[in-house]
Amino acid sequence: MADINIDQIENRADITDVVCPVTFVKAKVALEELEPGELIAIHMNDGEPVQNVPRSIKEEGHQILKLIDNEDGTYDLIVRRGEDDA
Repeated sequence: MADINIDQIENRADITDVVCPVTFVKAKVALEELEPGELIAIHMNDGEPVQNVPRSIKEEGHQILKLIDNEDGTYDLIVRRGEDDA
């Protein structure tokens, strides 16, 4: 999935303005607004968010496609929403 270009992803969530554990809560809410299979780019700070948010999202059943280091203290996480447990 290295060929995914962040500029092609419509759905975005910026969680740089909050701290853990609110970072995951905000990311989860953004994911819940998507249809299964849709992509989202989650913009987050280095540190706890990068360590915890991808792991928590994966545990929720979503697919982590790519983590991009923006080399400015922030990262963009590309996620495909998982299927609902219906």
